[in-house]
Amino acid sequence: MPDHRLTGCRPVPLASYLKALAVLRLVGEQADRSARGFWDGDTFVLRTELDEEALIRFFLHEYEPTPIIAPWNGGSGFYAKDNKDAIERIVGSGTRRLATYRSVIGGAFEILRGRGIEEKVTAEAKATLLEDCRARLPDAALAWLDAAYLITADGAKYPPLLGTGGNDGRLDFTNNFMQRLLDVVDAQSGGPTRNSLSLVRAAFFDEASDEMAGGAIGQFSPSAAGGANAGAGFDGSALINPWDFVLMLEGAAAFAVAAVRRLEHETRGALSYPFTVRPAGVGYASASSADEGASRGEMWLPMWERPATWVEILTLLGEGRARVSGRTARNGVDFARAVATLGVDRGIARFQRYGLQVRNGLAYLATPLERFRVREQPTVRLLDELDAWLDGFRRRATADHAPASARRALGVLEDATVDLCRRGGPDRVQAVLGALGGCERAMARSIRWASDPKTNLSPVPSLSPKWLTEADDGSVELRLATALASVVASHREHYVPVRAHLEPVRMRVHQGRLRVEWSPTADRDVVFSDGDLTASLNAIVARRLILCERWGVDGYPDRSAQPARLADVGAFIEGRTDDARIVALLWGAILIDWARYGQAGFPPLVQGPAPPALYGLLKLCFAGSPAPGDRIPVVPRIHRLAASGDGSEASRAAARRLRASGYEPAVDLVHQAGEPARRAAAAVLFPLDSGALASLRRTVLRPTPQQGVNSP
Repeated sequence: MPDHRLTGCRPVPLASYLKALAVLRLVGEQADRSARGFWDGDTFVLRTELDEEALIRFFLHEYEPTPIIAPWNGGSGFYAKDNKDAIERIVGSGTRRLATYRSVIGGAFEILRGRGIEEKVTAEAKATLLEDCRARLPDAALAWLDAAYLITADGAKYPPLLGTGGNDGRLDFTNNFMQRLLDVVDAQSGGPTRNSLSLVRAAFFDEASDEMAGGAIGQFSPSAAGGANAGAGFDGSALINPWDFVLMLEGAAAFAVAAVRRLEHETRGALSYPFTVRPAGVGYASASSADEGASRGEMWLPMWERPATWVEILTLLGEGRARVSGRTARNGVDFARAVATLGVDRGIARFQRYGLQVRNGLAYLATPLERFRVREQPTVRLLDELDAWLDGFRRRATADHAPASARRALGVLEDATVDLCRRGGPDRVQAVLGALGGCERAMARSIRWASDPKTNLSPVPSLSPKWLTEADDGSVELRLATALASVVASHREHYVPVRAHLEPVRMRVHQGRLRVEWSPTADRDVVFSDGDLTASLNAIVARRLILCERWGVDGYPDRSAQPARLADVGAFIEGRTDDARIVALLWGAILIDWARYGQAGFPPLVQGPAPPALYGLLKLCFAGSPAPGDRIPVVPRIHRLAASGDGSEASRAAARRLRASGYEPAVDLVHQAGEPARRAAAAVLFPLDSGALASLRRTVLRPTPQQGVNSP
């Protein structure tokens, strides 16, 4: 069976993709049931027993068109004020090729006469007419009718591919189909018109032809629609190949069965269409949230590389669905997640994503958005942990009167999600984690909106440590952010993680799980500011020292599930870290349920060079006792001095405190001031394990074996 490379049938524009479907459909139904088709790169390949001459002859002499009509629309050719030339020529023809078409048109006129309809129907009468057509027209019309509309309990629903029942504004597809059909098929003889051969070869093999005709093509091929810069001058008229238009609508009819089988009720009477979802203005170069409000939807059109018969492709379209987290994909982001987790029909290699968006004034155009390759990205399944929350956040962040910051945070999250679905990798998991933190931050900054009963948005659900494991790119920033996020102090009924200083939330551990809810009254503990990480960490340390005093705790009570590395702390103090990145990752890492999961699972700690001496003195004053029975009382003044930039006086005070507690510092004075001192004070908040603390003691304190200074 020869392979025909139909270079005129490509994934872009939409008209060309539909043309490829039409060729496979018509050949498979009317000429060669064993014919197969597949995509090779950007070219559709038809494998059939017909050679090239026989293939061309079939379309020129034997192809019987689908009876495409829309008597419910003005301009369809059925009413006195319409252009009736094409419909009258078909009705008056005697060729066998148009016999079915004549029968269906006759049936439609009979329905109109029976209803006494002589002019364009009203909206109320249209509903009845649609039901009559579905019930009374010959079976040959059903494929087109099911593609154009669907009758539900709530009335007729119109799939976005064909506008509102076969028309787009004042452009009626069906009347134009009949006109273009008669441009290539002679109504009387049934043979090809004079220029039909040249045009069909141009349609199939992209050969040059000077026989193009004027006419509208609607949303399906924006470049052929004419307008500004569409010609040699300032403006150009629309020029189309009639075969392109005919096969475009024949391809659209391929979605007919799918429209019936895919009626799923998210809400009563909701319409579901093959590989069609709500728009998401993310994931492509010109993405904008404004595209969502000015769009009929998105279509993700499948491209398969294994040769398949029309029956197989019809099944693919008829059952064409994308599922994510056990449910049907709702929007473009969901669809990308489904592709990345193979929640779509297998055998599809790529998807061509289209947005049916308002462009060029108020006209809808099928805008090609991106080519999405199907490859499994297991890390995308992490999002299943908060699927319900994601859906709720999207609805509320895109609603009227939602804060602009929430809408922006949603856009960043969805863009990062699509990028993760497309490429995977730790850096992209990090981007999604940071974006989730951005959503949390947006809600915290608009706490009245988030906690309002009408909004009823909860904080981001607690995440598993798999997020940090999959996000681990070996970066210092991720390890430091994770160490900070895991810090918690608990005393009797009090449970205060670092998260409490970033946002107004109330937290408690119940049956081993962390419960988090908004608490506007808890904002007294919120001291974190996004602008200056050093100042924010110092503010957190100061606040936690106040809590220690309030609780009547002698020592510093912080503990951590994920200690920091001394080398990483040193990098922070010396300003060799990206503080903005630490902040972004910190907002994401605080979402981990440390009470339940404990450590994040990073590789074993590898200690590097010791941090500056000032930090060593400070940290030992706020790190608890070095040995059982020993005690180093907490003195907040030591931290305040360093946080103000006075490292010299802070080192003197720290040395005195350690000496008074029975430990002999190796140095009494560290000449350090300004930002290095402030960063050393902020670094006190980073938790260390016993090994790191022992290393600090060996560096900062003189050996006193009787007090166990050299022991871990």
